Amino acid sequence: EHSMVLIRGGRVKDSPGVKSHCIRGVKDLLGIPDRRRGRSKYGAEKPKSI
Repeated sequence: EHSMVLIRGGRVKDSPGVKSHCIRGVKDLLGIPDRRRGRSKYGAEKPKSI
């Protein structure tokens, strides 16, 4: 019924009151599969070929 997500600290400057980020690719929050740059922030695996 409820989703489980992993939270890390860190504020967002343009959103008042928001002091956390959801970690992508962990538990129920999916990563972004075709992400090439900044992969660690979005839970994307390293591509096999260039």
